[in-house]
Amino acid sequence: MKKILPLLFLFLYSISGTSQKRIHSDDLEQVASFGKSMAIGLSVTSTNRVFVAFPNYDGNGKYTLTEEKDGNIYPYPNKEWNTKGTYKNHFLRVQDLYVDAEDYVWVLDSKPAGKSSIFGDGDANTGKFKLVKINTKTNTIEKTYLFEDLDKATSGLNDVRVDLKRNLAYLSDPGQAGIVVLNLQTGKTRTVLQNSKYTKADAIVITYNGDEMKDKNGKPFSSNVNGIALTKDYQYFYFKPINKEHLFRIETKYLADENLDNESLVEKVQDMGKVGITHGLVADEKGNIYLTTSPDYSIQYLSPDGKLHTLVKDSRLLWPDSLGTGSDGYLYFTCSQLQRLPKWNNGKDKTEYPYAMYKVKLP
Repeated sequence: MKKILPLLFLFLYSISGTSQKRIHSDDLEQVASFGKSMAIGLSVTSTNRVFVAFPNYDGNGKYTLTEEKDGNIYPYPNKEWNTKGTYKNHFLRVQDLYVDAEDYVWVLDSKPAGKSSIFGDGDANTGKFKLVKINTKTNTIEKTYLFEDLDKATSGLNDVRVDLKRNLAYLSDPGQAGIVVLNLQTGKTRTVLQNSKYTKADAIVITYNGDEMKDKNGKPFSSNVNGIALTKDYQYFYFKPINKEHLFRIETKYLADENLDNESLVEKVQDMGKVGITHGLVADEKGNIYLTTSPDYSIQYLSPDGKLHTLVKDSRLLWPDSLGTGSDGYLYFTCSQLQRLPKWNNGKDKTEYPYAMYKVKLP
């Protein structure tokens, strides 16, 4: 294992009167900054093209899906899809991106109903969801899935991974506390592991610098199954709720088996051990599973031998979320700073602007 954080140093500073240790790592490099625009989705192609999504239209009403080039962002696949219009032909609120092994980028456009949104910003009784397949070689839309059989009143689709071997997409659904399996040939879905002990959040109150992450009514932040990862050989699907300290996985052959009921699937889940409070997950070519965590400002990875390692630790890692592994040997990711939004700070915006994208060397 490489030497971790060779130039780590600490110093103190004050945020809103609270003394906090600042941690810096020279291993962490800033790639781009986005002003007041919160970035969520991120993924990288085999030729190192980086795509970044902004769930709130770039904070300025400009773009929601972009390609990053030399620190700048450009609407993708074009400006038309990044303007507000007919839902079927325009992006509404891109939540996650995933580049598959053939360099297609899959765009999860997800606007849950109010009670199903982890952002707490929904006001509709039913959600709107679509999955868009984009050919990055031609920069054109090839197919759109509208989840017509999904329970849109309770669903809150969050992350997506695509299994080319089985022609399936797996999506985390915190709203239904389950995994949605989408058949890419028929467009039909199944929701599995719903309300299981592996997909439901525990009663954990997340704390930052002694402050509990609660809204104005004293309700703690909580998310059921959220971050997911699919190994490059398509054998294992990893998942966990944010408010749960253990990581889980299941073999994809079981997820694909329509003859297995929920109870049978629960028995196939493997507990990979305690990893803490985490958000985004992604797998690399070596079988490492990367986990972002905000309470200790770090990114960790679980190696194939089951050991947990720290990749980088830095105070700029404020709710690190979406990740992508580049062919240049770097892990790319964004930080949403969710815990610093006014909703969780008595109406005060504690965001450290600008929002940014970073990269760190893969092990």
